[in-house]
Amino acid sequence: MEHFSCNTKIISGSGAAKALGELGAKRLFLVTDPFFFQNGKAKQIADLAKAEETEIFSEVQPDPTVELAARGTARLKAFAPDLVVALGGGSALDCAKAMAYFAQGDYTLVAIPTTSGSGSEVTDFAILTHGGRKHPLVDPRLRPQIAILDSDLLTELPKGLIADTGFDVIAHALEAGVAKNAGAITDSFAREAFAVAYGSLPGSFAGVGQMRPKMHMAATMAGIAFTQAGLGLCHAMSHTLGGRFHVPHGRLNAILLPSVIRCNAHVAQSKYARMARAAGISGSADSVAVRNLITGLVRLRRELGLPETLAQAGVEPRQVWQEAADLAKDTLKDPCCQTNPLAVEEFLVRRILEEVTGRV
Repeated sequence: MEHFSCNTKIISGSGAAKALGELGAKRLFLVTDPFFFQNGKAKQIADLAKAEETEIFSEVQPDPTVELAARGTARLKAFAPDLVVALGGGSALDCAKAMAYFAQGDYTLVAIPTTSGSGSEVTDFAILTHGGRKHPLVDPRLRPQIAILDSDLLTELPKGLIADTGFDVIAHALEAGVAKNAGAITDSFAREAFAVAYGSLPGSFAGVGQMRPKMHMAATMAGIAFTQAGLGLCHAMSHTLGGRFHVPHGRLNAILLPSVIRCNAHVAQSKYARMARAAGISGSADSVAVRNLITGLVRLRRELGLPETLAQAGVEPRQVWQEAADLAKDTLKDPCCQTNPLAVEEFLVRRILEEVTGRV
């Protein structure tokens, strides 16, 4: 039996943020980071809502902590808005979602992503950091009621951010496509998201403007897929390593994904092959298509200037080996392991760490 629901209204296109003015908000609480507050974009977006009163919480930092979310929750409850807007990348969206969830108020939650990666605007997930560890929150009440995909917000993205977030989209799509809870509907979203992202990311990275909206929509489609189907070992390890070593999430996915696919292909070869062919990656046999998929991801990673190993990403290999037992233990606790197509055990995590750590 397959269950599927997408309760988020999606508004997309140039100038889509103007739709905020149609919501009739009286009290607007906007969550963002210091960058968008200081450059005036947060106020510009807030003004579109035409609310009588507005408060902007602009303290969001990368990998938002539980403490930050608690501080924001207190501000949100004190202001008592009828509209909460999250503006920014995955960190801003996740923090706002967690704040709205814990505040338990009566308001509409709108997510406006400014990067094409996390898919948080349509998911039941939010990631918070505590004690050097990333903790995924998973609950249907975390899903925003409205997602606004405004292509006008994508014109000045740094190339490094495009690479990191773009590989996150690819990881979301490929993991959702083989996850244990995948079904016919999620498969269609995952395949299309991967095909679009794999074909559009190089152009977006190179500055081809018309590729940016395509990547933005691919990120949302991948989010729709994985919030229903689940993720897998790549994200479980990425959460653990990111919390411990503070390497950007998408960058870690780029390092881990080829190795994870090689392991999972023992039980998910045909599914990977189907997704590869949807993206134009050929192979006369499924095993060949999967091999070509891995080769294509490695080539794309190199083209985007992303690291191939943790060492190249600035993580000291000796530190990885010293903490390998704890890294494996924390990975196994991550809920993403539950939907990985291959049962995850400690030896599998250690094997992948061996492949991706790099030279001492």
